[in-house]
Amino acid sequence: MSETPNEMQEVQEQWARMVEQMNDTMSRSIEQNMEAQASLMESWADAMNDSVPDEEMMAENFEGYARAYEVWIDAAEQLFERTADAAEGEDVSFTELRDVWLQSANQAFKEVMSTSAFAAANGQLVDTMMEMQTQTEEFSEETLAQLGLPTQGDVEEVGERLIELERRQHAVEEKLDRVLEHLEE
Repeated sequence: MSETPNEMQEVQEQWARMVEQMNDTMSRSIEQNMEAQASLMESWADAMNDSVPDEEMMAENFEGYARAYEVWIDAAEQLFERTADAAEGEDVSFTELRDVWLQSANQAFKEVMSTSAFAAANGQLVDTMMEMQTQTEEFSEETLAQLGLPTQGDVEEVGERLIELERRQHAVEEKLDRVLEHLEE
């Protein structure tokens, strides 16, 4: 079966329109991706600018690190003393030495994590991560919608409809059972 020149031209035009639509969709997707990335970088830069602590917070932060450093120095001194005791023949267990380091690490982390600078930095990090997650989810939804694929919202809507259908089916079955019981009496 041979195609006429008009039919071939029509097929070529359809193909060209389809390719043009695909290119437009891809172009919009890339543009949105770039916008999302730019927004993400702006958010990150803002978070970094906002996270620079003031003098009081810096002083408190340094005090926390100084206290943590003191804990480590004390631990090193204890280990040196216990190692010297072991060298003199005293029975010093590895567990005891390990426990000195573990307790010191816990205390040092507590000193650092109790500073307002650490809390502020942690809060800013969590806030930035939540914002990034929201932007990523929005971008994913938009991209999927542009590509004609189901989004999370679409899947959730179908799930809600399914649950409603099951509820209605169950209600109809119960009514039907009552009707059948009535008929059997």
